[in-house]
Amino acid sequence: MSKLKPEQYLAPRMLNFVFEAGRIALNFFDNSHPQLKPDRSIVTQADKEISKLSDIHFKDLLQTSQHLIIDEENSDVFDYLDQNVLEKAPYVWAIDPIDGTRVYANHMAHFGISIGLFKDLRPFMGAVYFPGLEELFYCDGEQGYFVRHPFSAQETKTVLRPLDQTISAQSIFMCDDSLSAAFDWDYKDCQIMVTGCASVDLCWPAIGRGCGTLFKSSLWDFAGSWPVARSAGLELRHFPSGKVLEKIDVRMFDPAKPSWAVKDYYILSSERNFAVLKAKLKQKN
Repeated sequence: MSKLKPEQYLAPRMLNFVFEAGRIALNFFDNSHPQLKPDRSIVTQADKEISKLSDIHFKDLLQTSQHLIIDEENSDVFDYLDQNVLEKAPYVWAIDPIDGTRVYANHMAHFGISIGLFKDLRPFMGAVYFPGLEELFYCDGEQGYFVRHPFSAQETKTVLRPLDQTISAQSIFMCDDSLSAAFDWDYKDCQIMVTGCASVDLCWPAIGRGCGTLFKSSLWDFAGSWPVARSAGLELRHFPSGKVLEKIDVRMFDPAKPSWAVKDYYILSSERNFAVLKAKLKQKN
């Protein structure tokens, strides 16, 4: 019997995980038991249960030296913020049990379950499931897909193709709530939207729901959506330099914040639109 490629057995496991996690999230949706963590961020019972699920689901992989998992709700993940540790594992998973936790805790449907897989620290596979919206974005290591009504008899799947939305008065630029503190925005032909969910901000432009995204958050917030966006021809570019982000490196994270948070802003966009969007952002002193 021929040896299976990683995408042949890891992609199905990734999708099975988000399906099971989605069931947990919906089960706690009306009563999520939100609590504040020491950093004033929110954690819910669904976050905790999905984190437990990941421990069980990937237990056999973690017993090898080939895989490690960076899970937002596991305090041990900060031990992995070491380049030597990361480079020893061919496969690095990053999981956000509930992305958009504040959204979820307020009973809003646009929260996501995000899981990304890096191969040699480069984005390889990813899945972001929005159970409340009945939408799934994923990349199986070769191709990206957008799925409506996933895991059901009504499922419809669309292959993601490179797109390059022309910026106009109709356009929407996705961002988090830090934009107003860090930048002035030129509103003349493009509006901004704050969704409160990084996965929404990074997945929706892959199907034309937005022309790009301003991003500055943690590894687990973009690990799942990064390979999805790339399959649609969109790249994360370093805001100051314009350099395309190709792989994870501990130097890109803020050592003053033990949360795997990136130090600088990035713009997700097509190559052509990067300069246009950057010009609209005037950095405040």
